[in-house]
Amino acid sequence: MEPTTLDWEKFWEAQTFAIVTDRTKPAMKWAASELKSRGKKVYLVDLSEKPDSESLKNVSSLPSGIDRAVIGITKTEPADLIPVLKKKGAKKIWLHWTTETEKAVDTCQKIGIECMTGHCPMMYLGNGLSIHGIHRAIAKMMGKY
Repeated sequence: MEPTTLDWEKFWEAQTFAIVTDRTKPAMKWAASELKSRGKKVYLVDLSEKPDSESLKNVSSLPSGIDRAVIGITKTEPADLIPVLKKKGAKKIWLHWTTETEKAVDTCQKIGIECMTGHCPMMYLGNGLSIHGIHRAIAKMMGKY
């Protein structure tokens, strides 16, 4: 069953997030910043060649108790990370639009974790007059929010 608008919005009500990036999707870092500004606990996993010093270097380094995970990577297969994220506690995974793969969606289904695809996190996290607000408004007008 496709997620509803309410499902997309409720995703962000969790308290602890893993944000997994390889720096190919700028929205991942923006999502981490926005979640932190909302008082959420955020673990940034940077799989790029030159990760930030304050970020984790792999998903195995995440502590237990992760509520949600957001994956926005294009250099490696996201499906390979999903079982580890589930072991760390993630109950729902958001695959950033244009980064979802058939293997990742299948992996979520096989191991029983809810998978959300086809949307940019910042469309739901961004606020005010910004590119994200404009994106949200256009998506609403087109019935794709």
